Amino acid sequence: MNPLTDSSSKPRVAVIGGGLSGIAAAAALCTRDFSVELFEARRQLGGRAGSFVDPQNKDLIDHCQHVSMGCCTNLDDLCRKTNISDLFTTEKNLNFFGPRGQPAHVTACRWLPCPLHLTGMLFGLRYLSLRERCSIGGTLLHLARRRVPDDRQTFLEWLQQRRQSQRTIDLFWAVILVSALAESVDRISLQAARKIFVDGFMASRDSYPLQIPNVPLTRIYHDRLVPWLESQDVRIHLNTPVYQIAGNRQGISGLWLQDRSQRQFDFYVLALPWRQVANVCTVQLTRSIPGLKHLGRFNSAPITGVHLWFDRPITALRHAVLVGRLSQWLFNRGIHDPQSGHYYQVVISGSRHLAQREHPEIVEEVRTDLEAMFPEARPAELLRSKLVTDQHAVFLTPPGHEKLRPGQQTPVENLMLAGDWTRTGWPATMEGAVRSGYLAAEAILQASGRPERVLVDDLPRSWLARWLLVD
Repeated sequence: MNPLTDSSSKPRVAVIGGGLSGIAAAAALCTRDFSVELFEARRQLGGRAGSFVDPQNKDLIDHCQHVSMGCCTNLDDLCRKTNISDLFTTEKNLNFFGPRGQPAHVTACRWLPCPLHLTGMLFGLRYLSLRERCSIGGTLLHLARRRVPDDRQTFLEWLQQRRQSQRTIDLFWAVILVSALAESVDRISLQAARKIFVDGFMASRDSYPLQIPNVPLTRIYHDRLVPWLESQDVRIHLNTPVYQIAGNRQGISGLWLQDRSQRQFDFYVLALPWRQVANVCTVQLTRSIPGLKHLGRFNSAPITGVHLWFDRPITALRHAVLVGRLSQWLFNRGIHDPQSGHYYQVVISGSRHLAQREHPEIVEEVRTDLEAMFPEARPAELLRSKLVTDQHAVFLTPPGHEKLRPGQQTPVENLMLAGDWTRTGWPATMEGAVRSGYLAAEAILQASGRPERVLVDDLPRSWLARWLLVD
């Protein structure tokens, strides 16, 4: 590579894409003596973690609620370093409602070492029989102690081998996994499912608590992050789509903007959604990166947010998991506007089955779900509703496809990839996105002759977890 900078100036990095992966890469590099420019096609940062302006009351409404967990150590690291942690609330008590509305407010046992700390949580799910809960507990322990060398087996196949009943699959295993991965258990690999249950719940006492935003996502990932990035001398170009990146195995020669102007940098981080990568890379460049040729074999899953405004409160709970219903999660940020009413959001992950249904029909079933769970919802008047579906909300990795996800380091000397679709050791989640950005930053540091670990370690395990859980 022929550097564009001399030894006395900072290496220049272009980050293409302002989602969480691009933000993470920019945040890591700007604090390590790199000159960073961030290019985003939209008018705000955050990518899929964004909001829209409600035309009726002008409030910011999230496209879909995003929730993190304690096990997401790199996302937490990004939030702490950029001073946005105060915009989240930690929820250690999880609120489940069974198929007939049976409430189960569960939390971990304080006096038991992990992973036994989950005993109280599991046995608090009283909409399951004692036999079913014991069966689930034994299967969880077996899952934790099993090595999974590859991702070819589906989780449903494995559950059936473990003689899990259809009820436990529908009312426990699928509830967790569809929420986390937006996919059904017959299309999720055993490896991915193990990652969710072991790292998300069993590995550490602090793994499972939810981190729920207190404010709209745009307030977090744009309004608060833009000033922080600019304070670190990151140049942010909004409404500036990159038209093309040109180069070959020897290196990137430059990027072209929509106005056909060319920009040159020492390093490039391509942090676009996986569907857009081929659109900006020249044919010659794409051929130089073998990992990109497999992207056409992947697909994505939709998530639907059902936004509801009632004339009165229907629950004081900040969140609720609705089991055995069309509605999967209810979120309540406590927003009340005299004109619009009390606002709630219902999330339906993996919602491709809703494509052929009319919006009023979906809203009516969601309302029926809420009335079955919350008595206060029965006399409440639904003032208005809005459905928002992101057809490409989650990048899916079918069984047998994990090895096809490209890494962050490419054969092109000065080009790195970032995105939840790259290979991070995690499914495509917010944590996976941040990890990819950090790993891309590590690759640039390595190429600059300054190797440094950016990735943050997982949560420490207790002595019992170290003995019970197999890596």
